[in-house]
Amino acid sequence: MPPTMPDDSTAEFSASRRSIPGFCGLCKSRCGSRMVVEDGRLVAQLPDPAHPTGRAQCVKGRAAPELVYDPQRVLRPLLRTRPKGDAEPGWREISWDEALGRVAQALLRVRAESGPEAVAFAIATPSGTPIADDIRWIERLANAFGSPNVANGTEICNWHKDFTHQLTFGRGIATPDFAHSRCIVLWGHNPRDTWLANSLAIRAARKAGAKVVVVDPRKAGFAADADLWLRVRPGSDGALALGVARVMLARGWFDAAFVRDFSNAPLLVRGDDGRLLRAGELAAPPAGAGGDDLVAIAADGGWIACGRGVRGSAGSGAEPVLTGSVDAHLADGRVVRCETVFARFEQACADYTPERVAALCWIEPAQVEALAGLLHEAGPAVSYYCWAGVCQHTNATQTDRAIATLMALTGSFDAPGGNVAFTPAPAHDASGKDLLGAAQRARCIGLERSRLGPARLGLIGSDALWDAILEERPYPIRALVGFGRDFLLNHADAERAAEALAALEFCVYADLTLTPTAALADIVLPICTPWEREALRVGFEGSQAAESWVQLRPAAIAPLGDSRADAWVVFALAQRLGLGEHFWGGDLEAGLAHVLAPTGLTLETLRAHPGGLARPAPTRYRKQVEEGFRTPSGRIELYSETLLEHGEPPLPRFEEPADSPFGAASAAFPLVMTTAKLRHFRHGQDRQAPSLRRHSPEPSVHLHPDAARARGIAEGDPVRVRTANGAIRMQARFDAALDARVVWVEYGWWQPGTAGAADGYDARSEDGANYSRLVSDRRVDPVAGSQPLRSGLCEIEPLSSSG
Repeated sequence: MPPTMPDDSTAEFSASRRSIPGFCGLCKSRCGSRMVVEDGRLVAQLPDPAHPTGRAQCVKGRAAPELVYDPQRVLRPLLRTRPKGDAEPGWREISWDEALGRVAQALLRVRAESGPEAVAFAIATPSGTPIADDIRWIERLANAFGSPNVANGTEICNWHKDFTHQLTFGRGIATPDFAHSRCIVLWGHNPRDTWLANSLAIRAARKAGAKVVVVDPRKAGFAADADLWLRVRPGSDGALALGVARVMLARGWFDAAFVRDFSNAPLLVRGDDGRLLRAGELAAPPAGAGGDDLVAIAADGGWIACGRGVRGSAGSGAEPVLTGSVDAHLADGRVVRCETVFARFEQACADYTPERVAALCWIEPAQVEALAGLLHEAGPAVSYYCWAGVCQHTNATQTDRAIATLMALTGSFDAPGGNVAFTPAPAHDASGKDLLGAAQRARCIGLERSRLGPARLGLIGSDALWDAILEERPYPIRALVGFGRDFLLNHADAERAAEALAALEFCVYADLTLTPTAALADIVLPICTPWEREALRVGFEGSQAAESWVQLRPAAIAPLGDSRADAWVVFALAQRLGLGEHFWGGDLEAGLAHVLAPTGLTLETLRAHPGGLARPAPTRYRKQVEEGFRTPSGRIELYSETLLEHGEPPLPRFEEPADSPFGAASAAFPLVMTTAKLRHFRHGQDRQAPSLRRHSPEPSVHLHPDAARARGIAEGDPVRVRTANGAIRMQARFDAALDARVVWVEYGWWQPGTAGAADGYDARSEDGANYSRLVSDRRVDPVAGSQPLRSGLCEIEPLSSSG
């Protein structure tokens, strides 16, 4: 039976012009907006200054009507009638009843024959698509169905900042407290292009006197007028972080009291096995110490036992020393040389002199000291944010560790002006984590690589998914349920992705348009835009006011054609799969009420206040004083035993990207290649909107004029970009702000140049412009699985206009 939920397709909408409060669902900024409707059509989306995130609207948000009325939208369920190898898929429109029936039949057959783990799920990023409206329900469907294999792209988006960061701080990167910051560091993050609300907050902080530092190979966004811009070589960020930490340590430019009291810096590391020394291992432990207490030494040489959290009082009572070593007499009669974590951390940074960092990162030595000085002067009011520019490399885990431990030295953790976990509006988690048992989660295919990475949460990288489909390793994946994740455009190795998707026994995709990935499905389900559906958000991001905001965005217009919300699809499919009991009997209203219950608000109250309501909460700073850190030691972990136990370096270190300009491959491919989002597009989306496409009409590779001149390339020339993995065709554009050894290639190109035209950029052809074809997925970060999307090697060759 169909789910009992509001059917937007039959909703009545007034023909008069109306301005309806809402929020834009296109990206992480979630800007508060006014949706303008005239004669039943969406005609504009405007900012709503009354909303905590609504001070402005970006060019993508203003293009909302073009996205709604895009002639390329899929508006009816489609069934493939010809084999996937055929150039013509033979799409036939079918009813929702037939589509859902076919999907359920295929998924139940695979589950009965091979178990639910043989069905993988794919979910688009909530940071750059409207999937955030309904992602909780898709996750719940995967968990209820029993699949431990969900590809959500975390390995190329947020794993480093939200999860690797936990290895150091016990929490993710949290939110920069821009309003009180004295120094803001944007490291591989360009909020002017990706997070408008934060961009405006940074602008206000600058007016209040905050310094802005940008670490980016491109002079983009705030880099153009930053107080300090470091044009770092793509993938060398870890070396920079270690070098800046070295200067701060050598000059005493760090918060020694904070590091002593709140990190594991004073704790002792055993010289034999690298583990932290425990009081129970000593021949003569401090009086009153517990066996599992960790150990530090005082200036007088006495032992200090440290329970979980901040330093305890057992032992001499003196302050622990940060730098030191001692011979520990153990209970088994052995003597083991031990030294403090801080001493080990100093050694880890010691080789990264400003001169060496300059040589590795392609910056000036003085810039290393300049950044150290700015962090010192601003502490403890230093805030920072790292995103894809740090993540999309084969050394992402160690880079994040280097940046996190550097920032720990400032003492800014959870301090006013630092990165703060603002108090969120309360809500129930509806993702259904409890529906997937531990034994089934342990069948995640990604656990073959690492038990510290995304697989521990049942999340898989695209490379692991292709291994399971094509090589049946560690077991076969036979079916895929996709909600908007465009593997061919946004992940490495488009050709391998296409091969794997074509090899699936069954694939269903829900999306707005027939993307290159959706085009390889057996059934395509039409999804409506965010302006055509209701959406609940409990808490926005970026400030305490935003975190406290609760809003039920109304549908501004009726869905076009037979398109439906992702939530509608999930609840309807759950009923067909016999999972209705986990979805409130198919009643979406009941599910939304469950999410909302802790706020004390009702759906009726929110519908009466469509602009949203605040559930005010105080900002709590320095919560670690009372709560400690959610790490094994209860402290900030400069030294991670967790990494050690999993065979990874416990201290941060710099590792060259898999494709290094200092390696043998640079002879054939001498240019370092990176990529980045364009302000007017979201990943592989939006190029079909005329108002957006005019900003960038053709796919381009940006290079320094000197690099172009050396290759006989003039600006505007057609060129071939080649790597060891593939080649594509682009247009040359000059950027004198780049290092002459670095190029950046636009990604996400596949859409036709004009509405209704044939596809001018075949995602699978070297005559197309799909960046994913240039990047291999064979070497990835050993923990996170991050792919080298931003640190490759390439060569660029001129083409004749007809070449």
